[in-house]
Amino acid sequence: MINKNLKKICVIMLCFMMLISINSCKENDLEKVKVAEVAHSVFYAPQYVALELGYFEEVGLDVELINANGADKVTASLLSGDVEIGLQGPEPTIYLYKNQSSDYLVNFAQLTRTDGSFIFGREPVDNFDLSMLKGKSILGGRAGGVPEMTLEYVLKQAGLTIAKNSFEADVNVRTDVAFAAMAGAFLNGEGDYTTLFEPTASEMQASGEIYLLASVGEYAGEVAYTAYSCLNSYFNKNQETLKKFTTAIYKGQQYVDTHSDEEVAKVIHKQFTDVSIETLTSVVNRYRSINAWCKTPEFTKTAFDNLQKIMIEAKELDEFVDFDILVNNKVAFEVINN
Repeated sequence: MINKNLKKICVIMLCFMMLISINSCKENDLEKVKVAEVAHSVFYAPQYVALELGYFEEVGLDVELINANGADKVTASLLSGDVEIGLQGPEPTIYLYKNQSSDYLVNFAQLTRTDGSFIFGREPVDNFDLSMLKGKSILGGRAGGVPEMTLEYVLKQAGLTIAKNSFEADVNVRTDVAFAAMAGAFLNGEGDYTTLFEPTASEMQASGEIYLLASVGEYAGEVAYTAYSCLNSYFNKNQETLKKFTTAIYKGQQYVDTHSDEEVAKVIHKQFTDVSIETLTSVVNRYRSINAWCKTPEFTKTAFDNLQKIMIEAKELDEFVDFDILVNNKVAFEVINN
Protein backbone atom coordinates (compact mmCIF):
# COMPACT_ATOMS: atom_id res chain seq x y z
CA MET A 1 0.00 0.00 0.00
CA ILE A 2 2.82 2.33 0.95
CA ASN A 3 4.67 1.47 -2.27
CA LYS A 4 1.58 2.23 -4.37
CA ASN A 5 1.14 5.65 -2.72
CA LEU A 6 4.82 6.34 -3.14
CA LYS A 7 4.57 5.50 -6.85
CA LYS A 8 1.60 7.88 -7.21
CA ILE A 9 3.52 10.67 -5.51
CA CYS A 10 6.53 10.07 -7.74
CA VAL A 11 4.37 10.16 -10.88
CA ILE A 12 2.71 13.42 -9.78
CA MET A 13 6.10 15.00 -9.01
CA LEU A 14 7.47 13.86 -12.35
CA CYS A 15 4.51 15.38 -14.22
CA PHE A 16 4.91 18.59 -12.26
CA MET A 17 8.61 18.80 -13.09
CA MET A 18 7.88 18.14 -16.78
CA LEU A 19 5.30 20.93 -16.79
CA ILE A 20 7.80 23.36 -15.27
CA SER A 21 10.38 22.25 -17.83
CA ILE A 22 7.95 22.79 -20.74
CA ASN A 23 6.99 26.28 -19.51
CA SER A 24 10.65 27.13 -19.01
CA CYS A 25 11.43 26.07 -22.56
CA LYS A 26 8.58 28.20 -23.88
CA GLU A 27 9.91 31.23 -22.01
CA ASN A 28 13.43 30.58 -23.28
CA ASP A 29 12.14 30.42 -26.84
CA LEU A 30 11.00 34.06 -26.63
CA GLU A 31 13.35 36.66 -28.08
CA LYS A 32 14.12 39.35 -25.52
CA VAL A 33 13.69 42.96 -26.61
CA LYS A 34 14.22 46.01 -24.42
CA VAL A 35 12.09 49.09 -25.06
CA ALA A 36 12.68 52.50 -23.47
CA GLU A 37 9.59 54.72 -23.27
CA VAL A 38 9.84 58.50 -22.86
CA ALA A 39 7.22 58.47 -20.08
CA HIS A 40 4.64 56.12 -18.60
CA SER A 41 1.31 57.51 -19.71
CA VAL A 42 -2.18 56.38 -20.74
CA PHE A 43 -1.29 58.28 -23.92
CA TYR A 44 0.49 55.08 -24.97
CA ALA A 45 -2.50 52.81 -24.30
CA PRO A 46 -2.10 50.59 -27.43
CA GLN A 47 1.37 49.60 -26.23
CA TYR A 48 0.08 48.56 -22.79
CA VAL A 49 -2.80 46.65 -24.37
CA ALA A 50 -0.23 44.69 -26.39
CA LEU A 51 1.71 43.95 -23.20
CA GLU A 52 -1.25 42.99 -21.04
CA LEU A 53 -3.06 40.85 -23.64
CA GLY A 54 0.07 38.89 -24.50
CA TYR A 55 0.37 40.10 -28.08
CA PHE A 56 4.18 40.23 -27.86
CA GLU A 57 4.40 36.66 -26.55
CA GLU A 58 2.10 35.53 -29.39
CA VAL A 59 4.71 36.63 -31.92
CA GLY A 60 7.62 35.22 -29.92
CA LEU A 61 8.90 38.29 -28.08
CA ASP A 62 9.67 38.89 -24.42
CA VAL A 63 9.45 42.68 -24.15
CA GLU A 64 10.98 44.50 -21.21
CA LEU A 65 9.60 48.03 -20.89
CA ILE A 66 11.76 50.69 -19.24
CA ASN A 67 10.53 54.17 -18.31
CA ALA A 68 13.41 56.45 -19.28
CA ASN A 69 11.71 59.69 -18.17
CA GLY A 70 12.78 61.86 -21.09
CA ALA A 71 13.53 61.69 -24.81
CA ASP A 72 17.18 62.52 -24.20
CA LYS A 73 17.48 59.43 -22.02
CA VAL A 74 15.65 57.25 -24.55
CA THR A 75 18.08 58.36 -27.25
CA ALA A 76 21.08 57.77 -24.99
CA SER A 77 19.84 54.24 -24.23
CA LEU A 78 19.49 53.49 -27.95
CA LEU A 79 22.93 54.84 -28.80
CA SER A 80 24.59 52.91 -25.98
CA GLY A 81 22.87 49.67 -26.96
CA ASP A 82 21.12 49.35 -23.59
CA VAL A 83 17.80 49.01 -25.43
CA GLU A 84 16.85 47.98 -28.94
CA ILE A 85 13.73 50.13 -29.42
CA GLY A 86 12.72 53.57 -28.19
CA LEU A 87 9.29 55.17 -27.84
CA GLN A 88 9.63 58.94 -28.01
CA GLY A 89 8.90 62.01 -30.07
CA PRO A 90 10.67 61.85 -33.47
CA GLU A 91 12.50 65.12 -32.82
CA PRO A 92 15.64 63.43 -31.31
CA THR A 93 15.98 61.40 -34.51
CA ILE A 94 16.08 64.67 -36.46
CA TYR A 95 18.58 66.30 -34.09
CA LEU A 96 20.85 63.27 -34.21
CA TYR A 97 20.80 63.09 -38.01
CA LYS A 98 21.46 66.84 -38.30
CA ASN A 99 24.53 66.36 -36.11
CA GLN A 100 25.79 63.95 -38.78
CA SER A 101 25.65 60.80 -36.68
CA SER A 102 27.19 57.85 -38.50
CA ASP A 103 24.44 55.56 -37.20
CA TYR A 104 21.32 57.69 -36.89
CA LEU A 105 17.90 56.66 -35.59
CA VAL A 106 15.14 55.63 -37.97
CA ASN A 107 11.41 55.81 -37.14
CA PHE A 108 9.57 52.61 -38.12
CA ALA A 109 6.12 52.84 -36.48
CA GLN A 110 3.92 55.71 -35.33
CA LEU A 111 1.83 55.39 -32.15
CA THR A 112 0.20 58.78 -31.50
CA ARG A 113 -0.93 61.41 -34.01
CA THR A 114 -1.30 64.58 -31.94
CA ASP A 115 -0.20 66.27 -28.74
CA GLY A 116 -1.26 64.42 -25.61
CA SER A 117 -0.88 67.20 -23.05
CA PHE A 118 -3.56 69.32 -21.41
CA ILE A 119 -3.48 72.86 -20.04
CA PHE A 120 -4.38 73.23 -16.36
CA GLY A 121 -4.95 76.23 -14.13
CA ARG A 122 -5.63 76.84 -10.45
CA GLU A 123 -9.17 78.11 -10.99
CA PRO A 124 -12.04 76.81 -13.14
CA VAL A 125 -12.62 78.91 -16.26
CA ASP A 126 -15.74 78.88 -18.40
CA ASN A 127 -15.13 79.21 -22.15
CA PHE A 128 -11.34 79.17 -21.79
CA ASP A 129 -9.40 80.81 -24.59
CA LEU A 130 -5.64 80.81 -25.19
CA SER A 131 -5.67 84.62 -25.15
CA MET A 132 -6.27 84.30 -21.39
CA LEU A 133 -2.62 83.26 -21.06
CA LYS A 134 -1.45 86.74 -22.02
CA GLY A 135 0.74 88.18 -19.29
CA LYS A 136 0.99 84.78 -17.59
CA SER A 137 3.57 82.03 -17.25
CA ILE A 138 3.07 78.37 -18.13
CA LEU A 139 5.23 75.34 -17.39
CA GLY A 140 5.97 73.87 -20.80
CA GLY A 141 8.59 71.15 -20.29
CA ARG A 142 12.03 70.62 -21.81
CA ALA A 143 13.13 73.20 -24.38
CA GLY A 144 13.29 71.54 -27.79
CA GLY A 145 10.99 68.70 -26.76
CA VAL A 146 7.84 68.06 -28.79
CA PRO A 147 5.44 69.01 -25.93
CA GLU A 148 7.12 72.37 -25.39
CA MET A 149 7.49 73.16 -29.09
CA THR A 150 3.87 72.21 -29.84
CA LEU A 151 2.69 74.42 -26.99
CA GLU A 152 4.68 77.30 -28.43
CA TYR A 153 3.18 76.61 -31.85
CA VAL A 154 -0.46 76.70 -30.72
CA LEU A 155 0.17 79.86 -28.67
CA LYS A 156 1.69 81.59 -31.70
CA GLN A 157 -1.21 80.41 -33.84
CA ALA A 158 -3.45 82.18 -31.34
CA GLY A 159 -1.54 85.42 -31.96
CA LEU A 160 0.56 85.38 -28.80
CA THR A 161 4.29 86.15 -28.65
CA ILE A 162 6.52 83.78 -26.70
CA ALA A 163 9.50 84.25 -24.42
CA LYS A 164 11.23 81.42 -22.59
CA ASN A 165 11.78 81.89 -18.88
CA SER A 166 11.07 85.64 -18.99
CA PHE A 167 8.20 88.13 -19.31
CA GLU A 168 9.58 89.87 -22.40
CA ALA A 169 6.59 88.75 -24.50
CA ASP A 170 2.89 87.93 -24.13
CA VAL A 171 3.48 84.52 -22.56
CA ASN A 172 6.37 83.25 -20.47
CA VAL A 173 6.84 79.59 -21.43
CA ARG A 174 8.97 78.10 -18.68
CA THR A 175 11.41 75.39 -19.66
CA ASP A 176 13.38 75.43 -16.42
CA VAL A 177 11.27 72.75 -14.73
CA ALA A 178 11.95 69.11 -15.67
CA PHE A 179 9.09 67.24 -17.32
CA ALA A 180 8.76 64.73 -14.47
CA ALA A 181 8.73 67.52 -11.85
CA MET A 182 6.12 69.79 -13.45
CA ALA A 183 3.10 68.51 -11.51
CA GLY A 184 4.78 68.91 -8.14
CA ALA A 185 6.25 72.27 -9.07
CA PHE A 186 2.85 73.61 -10.12
CA LEU A 187 1.27 72.45 -6.86
CA ASN A 188 4.06 74.27 -5.03
CA GLY A 189 3.20 77.55 -6.74
CA GLU A 190 5.44 77.53 -9.80
CA GLY A 191 3.83 79.11 -12.89
CA ASP A 192 0.32 80.45 -13.46
CA TYR A 193 -0.57 77.47 -15.69
CA THR A 194 0.97 74.13 -16.57
CA THR A 195 0.73 71.39 -19.17
CA LEU A 196 0.36 67.80 -17.97
CA PHE A 197 -0.05 64.31 -19.40
CA GLU A 198 -2.39 61.58 -18.20
CA PRO A 199 -2.88 59.95 -15.76
CA THR A 200 -1.01 62.57 -13.69
CA ALA A 201 -3.44 65.23 -14.89
CA SER A 202 -6.59 63.40 -13.74
CA GLU A 203 -5.01 62.40 -10.44
CA MET A 204 -4.22 66.03 -9.67
CA GLN A 205 -7.59 67.19 -10.94
CA ALA A 206 -9.31 64.77 -8.56
CA SER A 207 -7.58 66.51 -5.65
CA GLY A 208 -9.50 69.69 -6.46
CA GLU A 209 -6.30 71.75 -6.61
CA ILE A 210 -6.13 72.19 -10.39
CA TYR A 211 -8.64 72.48 -13.22
CA LEU A 212 -8.58 71.22 -16.80
CA LEU A 213 -8.84 74.10 -19.26
CA ALA A 214 -7.91 72.84 -22.73
CA SER A 215 -6.30 70.14 -24.85
CA VAL A 216 -3.12 71.19 -26.66
CA GLY A 217 -3.77 68.42 -29.18
CA GLU A 218 -7.11 69.88 -30.24
CA TYR A 219 -5.35 73.11 -31.17
CA ALA A 220 -2.33 71.42 -32.75
CA GLY A 221 -4.03 68.98 -35.12
CA GLU A 222 -2.11 66.09 -36.72
CA VAL A 223 1.52 65.84 -35.61
CA ALA A 224 3.97 62.94 -35.55
CA TYR A 225 4.07 63.07 -31.77
CA THR A 226 5.23 59.66 -30.56
CA ALA A 227 6.86 56.89 -32.57
CA TYR A 228 9.07 53.83 -32.28
CA SER A 229 12.65 54.24 -33.42
CA CYS A 230 15.85 52.22 -33.47
CA LEU A 231 19.37 52.54 -34.81
CA ASN A 232 19.48 52.35 -38.59
CA SER A 233 22.00 49.52 -38.31
CA TYR A 234 19.58 47.59 -36.06
CA PHE A 235 16.71 48.20 -38.49
CA ASN A 236 18.71 46.79 -41.42
CA LYS A 237 19.73 43.64 -39.53
CA ASN A 238 16.63 42.86 -37.46
CA GLN A 239 13.58 43.45 -39.63
CA GLU A 240 11.96 40.14 -38.62
CA THR A 241 12.16 41.16 -34.97
CA LEU A 242 10.77 44.59 -35.76
CA LYS A 243 8.00 43.01 -37.82
CA LYS A 244 6.99 40.88 -34.83
CA PHE A 245 7.11 43.91 -32.55
CA THR A 246 5.06 46.05 -34.92
CA THR A 247 2.53 43.25 -35.37
CA ALA A 248 1.86 43.29 -31.62
CA ILE A 249 1.58 47.08 -31.56
CA TYR A 250 -0.84 47.00 -34.50
CA LYS A 251 -3.03 44.52 -32.64
CA GLY A 252 -2.97 46.88 -29.66
CA GLN A 253 -3.99 49.77 -31.89
CA GLN A 254 -6.86 47.74 -33.35
CA TYR A 255 -8.06 46.71 -29.89
CA VAL A 256 -8.14 50.31 -28.66
CA ASP A 257 -9.95 51.41 -31.81
CA THR A 258 -12.66 48.74 -31.59
CA HIS A 259 -13.28 48.43 -27.85
CA SER A 260 -14.97 50.70 -25.35
CA ASP A 261 -13.18 53.13 -23.08
CA GLU A 262 -13.95 50.96 -20.06
CA GLU A 263 -12.71 47.79 -21.75
CA VAL A 264 -9.41 49.48 -22.62
CA ALA A 265 -9.14 50.88 -19.09
CA LYS A 266 -9.62 47.45 -17.54
CA VAL A 267 -6.92 45.92 -19.76
CA ILE A 268 -4.28 48.57 -18.97
CA HIS A 269 -5.17 48.89 -15.27
CA LYS A 270 -2.22 46.69 -14.24
CA GLN A 271 0.05 49.37 -15.72
CA PHE A 272 -1.60 52.05 -13.55
CA THR A 273 -2.63 50.25 -10.38
CA ASP A 274 -2.79 53.46 -8.32
CA VAL A 275 -5.48 54.88 -10.65
CA SER A 276 -9.10 53.74 -10.43
CA ILE A 277 -10.86 52.06 -13.35
CA GLU A 278 -13.31 54.98 -13.41
CA THR A 279 -10.51 57.53 -13.75
CA LEU A 280 -8.71 55.45 -16.38
CA THR A 281 -11.94 55.14 -18.35
CA SER A 282 -12.31 58.92 -18.28
CA VAL A 283 -8.71 59.38 -19.42
CA VAL A 284 -9.10 56.92 -22.30
CA ASN A 285 -12.24 58.77 -23.35
CA ARG A 286 -10.40 62.09 -23.21
CA TYR A 287 -7.64 60.85 -25.50
CA ARG A 288 -10.12 59.19 -27.83
CA SER A 289 -12.08 62.43 -28.10
CA ILE A 290 -9.05 64.25 -29.54
CA ASN A 291 -8.22 61.35 -31.89
CA ALA A 292 -4.86 60.89 -30.19
CA TRP A 293 -4.05 57.34 -31.33
CA CYS A 294 -2.97 56.12 -34.74
CA LYS A 295 -5.13 53.27 -36.04
CA THR A 296 -2.19 51.67 -37.84
CA PRO A 297 1.60 51.82 -37.34
CA GLU A 298 2.11 53.72 -40.62
CA PHE A 299 4.23 56.85 -40.07
CA THR A 300 2.63 59.50 -42.31
CA LYS A 301 4.53 62.18 -44.21
CA THR A 302 1.88 64.77 -43.33
CA ALA A 303 2.44 64.19 -39.63
CA PHE A 304 6.23 64.32 -40.05
CA ASP A 305 6.12 67.53 -42.08
CA ASN A 306 3.83 69.17 -39.52
CA LEU A 307 6.28 68.24 -36.77
CA GLN A 308 9.12 69.84 -38.71
CA LYS A 309 7.05 73.00 -39.25
CA ILE A 310 6.62 73.22 -35.48
CA MET A 311 10.35 72.69 -34.93
CA ILE A 312 11.26 75.36 -37.49
CA GLU A 313 8.77 77.76 -35.92
CA ALA A 314 10.43 77.10 -32.55
CA LYS A 315 13.84 77.79 -34.15
CA GLU A 316 15.05 74.32 -33.18
CA LEU A 317 15.42 73.30 -36.84
CA ASP A 318 16.69 75.38 -39.76
CA GLU A 319 15.43 73.29 -42.70
CA PHE A 320 13.35 70.22 -43.50
CA VAL A 321 14.92 66.77 -43.30
CA ASP A 322 13.93 64.28 -45.99
CA PHE A 323 11.09 62.05 -44.78
CA ASP A 324 12.52 58.99 -46.56
CA ILE A 325 15.79 59.24 -44.64
CA LEU A 326 14.40 59.18 -41.09
CA VAL A 327 11.18 57.25 -41.65
CA ASN A 328 11.02 53.72 -42.97
CA ASN A 329 7.52 52.26 -43.31
CA LYS A 330 8.70 48.96 -44.84
CA VAL A 331 7.96 46.93 -41.72
CA ALA A 332 4.73 48.80 -40.96
CA PHE A 333 3.36 48.25 -44.46
CA GLU A 334 4.22 44.55 -44.35
CA VAL A 335 2.35 44.21 -41.07
CA ILE A 336 -0.68 46.21 -42.20
CA ASN A 337 -0.98 44.35 -45.51
CA ASN A 338 -0.38 40.90 -44.05
